[in-house]
Amino acid sequence: MAGNSRDSGRSTLDRTFTLLDAFTLAKPSLRLTDLVELSGLPRSTCHRLAIELVELGVLEHTDDGRYAVGLRLWSLASSSPRHQELRRVAAPFMADLYEATRENVQLAVPDGLVARVVEKVSGPGSVRNVTTPGGPLSLHCTGVGKVILAFSEPSLLSQVLDAGLERHTAYTLVEPGRLTANIAQVRQTSLGWAIEELTLGACSVAAPLFDAQGELKGALGIVARSSANLERVSSAVRMAALSVSRLLASPPALPDPHRHGRTSH
Repeated sequence: MAGNSRDSGRSTLDRTFTLLDAFTLAKPSLRLTDLVELSGLPRSTCHRLAIELVELGVLEHTDDGRYAVGLRLWSLASSSPRHQELRRVAAPFMADLYEATRENVQLAVPDGLVARVVEKVSGPGSVRNVTTPGGPLSLHCTGVGKVILAFSEPSLLSQVLDAGLERHTAYTLVEPGRLTANIAQVRQTSLGWAIEELTLGACSVAAPLFDAQGELKGALGIVARSSANLERVSSAVRMAALSVSRLLASPPALPDPHRHGRTSH
């Protein structure tokens, strides 16, 4: 009954997002008991909402009886006009990066205390990567995440430190002082590096994307094998990011009134 009293007075929408917030990069699929524990919602509420979300395509029921985020949620996120222009401009450069490296190329944007992947290009020869389109990435242990920390308001880094730094591998920076120093270096070089900090055997390199006002719009990065030539990869990422930023900062071309039809005098 304690669960019911804790849940009383909350809207269905609030409960739904509380349930969805239980899914993270480290826990992409969850059992019903996990959803109950992580969301703090009553078991009956979790079960009802999960079933409804599966029917809507927002969640998927996996073969082993777990729940995972469904494609419909990603489809809805992809239709947001907020990032459509960024994806459109970055797409050809992402394709070029993939052709040059044959590794995972990803475009990420800030989303609260995580980075959100809004586009990804990869192939069968790419290093195994836990990133999924629409999925979250930790800010403190990924290339794109460190770029977002470096070029966002200082309060974001403070919030991430206050929330605690989760260790994913032996190389994850979990000491606040070391991470703060690392982010300062990213700010100086405009390159974010994470070598085996999220996944053993993989490294990521990313660079910031800015608009005409110098506001951070996102980060463009590559996830490659840790044995890759990181200098070459970094140069490629930097050049692609500069090209994307240049186009983001360019005003849209105005139509030529003399090109089509008659002009008035």
